[in-house]
Amino acid sequence: MARAEVFAAVVVPVLAFNAAIADPAASRWFPVPANALYLTGDSWSDNGVTYRLYGVQSCLRGTNFTNAHGLQRDCGEASLAMLVALTRDLRPQCYDAAEQPKTKTIFVFCVSSRTTGAGAGSRIDLGTALVATGFAFAALKPDGQPVHAPYFVAQLVAQRAKAGLWAFPDLPDPNAIILRALREQAPPASSLSTTSSPQTTTP
Repeated sequence: MARAEVFAAVVVPVLAFNAAIADPAASRWFPVPANALYLTGDSWSDNGVTYRLYGVQSCLRGTNFTNAHGLQRDCGEASLAMLVALTRDLRPQCYDAAEQPKTKTIFVFCVSSRTTGAGAGSRIDLGTALVATGFAFAALKPDGQPVHAPYFVAQLVAQRAKAGLWAFPDLPDPNAIILRALREQAPPASSLSTTSSPQTTTP
């Protein structure tokens, strides 16, 4: 997988953590457009703006897992396919959670309200649905803590149940890849100490 793609994915949890959280009551609700261009398993674009599910990390494109038939499949594509399927089935309404104007990126929460059937009256969070089915993951901050704790709980349940992508032993966990890339880019501790502490000389 190209290094540039890994670092593009690294930006997601970092920006989401640093961005200001919007008040959902003051934010307008809007649907995912029918003509939205799906980019990854946690994002889509519309009218030049990228929308990303807050606190969700999809599998990375260019990383592979071996399916039950012994065939290699792109993990990012599997995440994307599930996002498309759930969005079309649930038809959720979304609201702005945080914004990064420089990159024209808006982080969102999306919720679906069931009006018919056994689940009438219930609310389904799209991020929770993706993580609970095992086709997405809880985004992590650079220190390894979850951006949105409820998603991490849903991930633990999915992992224990071997749901979705967790069923495959060689699953390329995107958070492990991202955190490793961050560590590789971090300057050595010795370098930090020499650059951050001014050197003094004794006459």
